[in-house]
Amino acid sequence: MSDHQTAPGRIMAAEMAEQPAVLRRILDEGAPKIRGIAAEIAARKPRFVLLTARGTSDNAALYAKYLIEILLGKPAGLTSMSTTTAYGAKPDLTDVLVITVSQSGGSPDLVASTKAAREAGAVTLAVTNNPDSPLAEVSEFHIDVLAGPEKALPATKTYTAELLALYLLVEGLRGGDGGAARELPALAAGVLARQAEVKALAERYRFAQRLVITSRGYGYPTAREAALKLMETTYIPATPFSGADLLHGPLAMVDNVSPVIAIVPDGKGGEALQPVLDRLRGRGADLVVVGQQAQVDAASAGFALPPGVPEEVQPILEILPLQLLAYEVTIARGQDPDAPRALAKVTETR
Repeated sequence: MSDHQTAPGRIMAAEMAEQPAVLRRILDEGAPKIRGIAAEIAARKPRFVLLTARGTSDNAALYAKYLIEILLGKPAGLTSMSTTTAYGAKPDLTDVLVITVSQSGGSPDLVASTKAAREAGAVTLAVTNNPDSPLAEVSEFHIDVLAGPEKALPATKTYTAELLALYLLVEGLRGGDGGAARELPALAAGVLARQAEVKALAERYRFAQRLVITSRGYGYPTAREAALKLMETTYIPATPFSGADLLHGPLAMVDNVSPVIAIVPDGKGGEALQPVLDRLRGRGADLVVVGQQAQVDAASAGFALPPGVPEEVQPILEILPLQLLAYEVTIARGQDPDAPRALAKVTETR
């Protein structure tokens, strides 16, 4: 009998539990290398940043887009790889920094688009969990996120590792010291130790038919990643919305039995989300909040995050209870989060 049959979710649970140690490893071993790469790239004075990724790594790339635009003041965009790989477009990427984020570094379209970007004049940087990957080989620079082998199909520790590596990169590009991240390993351990709270929350979603997940600002990538985790493990259709987009029509599908999870950052993103929370409460939505204690108290239920964490690194903690939620709801529904149907570890899109 396989391990999956004897202990559903064993691998995913172990990898979620590794995250504080992974974050510590990046801060202790990875940060000096990341600073060195950032200094080399900054000396090239890129005028624009393009981010290339798929799946979970695409949500990490979106987080980096917020960091780059807010902290660096540089325009940043997410690439549409098919313009290069399917249509053969040849944009002029002189003085553009192209950051490709990939857990495995093995997807052919990521490799092809990065190679094409380098040939088009871009400064290319791969951020992966595999320094020997084809993507690392075709990129001028490479950052290893040091997460160690990830065997569960739902990515957990590689996601938070990518977030921290990208934060340290952006800090390095602007000459910062990355100090906002120092307490993250201990704080992450504290969040993960509260699994019993999440297990109680999971009962709300055991028979759910759909979920809406919303946030704004730095929390929006967390909403997207939480929806992805819930869909790929529980099979519940979970739709992520920016709070601003939710007000532009989709709010009509929320009624007094609709489950909504709101990620409420402690800062400007949370302030921007307040009108959305007010409207959701007005519609009687079953609102669960991941955020500060006062926001949780004003909702139907929720998970309170540690106070006093700078907003730009809160996503590294925000996702943790939502990973646990995906795990617990999947177990409650009698499924195995280690082996979601129809998923492969390396998705070979072209």
